[in-house]
Amino acid sequence: MEAPDQIRGARDGEIAMPLVTLADVLQPALKQGHAVGGLVTLGWEDMRAFVAAAEAENCPVILQAGPSCRAHTPLPVLGQMFRHLAEAASVPVVAHLDHGYTFEECKEALDSGFTSLMFDGSRKSLADNIAETKAIADMAHAAGISCEGEIGFVGYADGESSAGTDPTEAAQFAAETGVDAMAISVGNVHLQQDKEGGLDEARIAAIQALTGVPLVIHGGSGVPVEQRQRLARTTNICKFNIGTELRMAFGAAMRAAVNADPDRFDRVTILKETHEPTVAAARQVLAALKG
Repeated sequence: MEAPDQIRGARDGEIAMPLVTLADVLQPALKQGHAVGGLVTLGWEDMRAFVAAAEAENCPVILQAGPSCRAHTPLPVLGQMFRHLAEAASVPVVAHLDHGYTFEECKEALDSGFTSLMFDGSRKSLADNIAETKAIADMAHAAGISCEGEIGFVGYADGESSAGTDPTEAAQFAAETGVDAMAISVGNVHLQQDKEGGLDEARIAAIQALTGVPLVIHGGSGVPVEQRQRLARTTNICKFNIGTELRMAFGAAMRAAVNADPDRFDRVTILKETHEPTVAAARQVLAALKG
């Protein structure tokens, strides 16, 4: 794996690879008043489209490998895929582990070339979450990469209920773990297909009043676009994770491609027709966040 100065140097044109850490893209976002899209990938077709969208919008992108992606494709393979795309990209690309649940899984991602580790200890007690997240943040920082943690459980549509983030606990968590970004639970829900919800802006303000760490919203697909835009400009929310709405766009494009010719069976031919619709959907997401 490249030394930290080589990873950061890519952004400055010192080497060809614009593969960067999470801190490399979130600190400028924090200072300049915008956010970066953490786009949840499931395979080659969508991650390729997400990089193409970021290039078209001329903005960074965070490619995220979550649990369902990792269940389908091993971490070492995903690391190579992310890095291959980053090497050819004209914009900064972050290779991010989303919802790592164990130290071992995070270590495997680091060894596989990821530049950002998200450890999810949000179901644990505050003390255990802090201790385990700190261990992973220390490991990440020793290797020159970034770490995101989560305080306050973000629930799932038609599944587990959320437990909102306590601002005082969030401040303690940020200070004691040393994370580069902190995911919070403020009305956001994973896997929500509509945008009829919205975030608790009073709770966001209370958290922001106690800590300056970049904030992350998981379940961003359920947040109204106007609110995403406004909060990206006016708060310390520097990263919105977007998965469901992009999977819906990809799925609709693939369904249309299959239905257009029921006799067609070559999946490469079918999957080619998902590219442009997925690029278009990802461009809309990224454009709303970049300010």
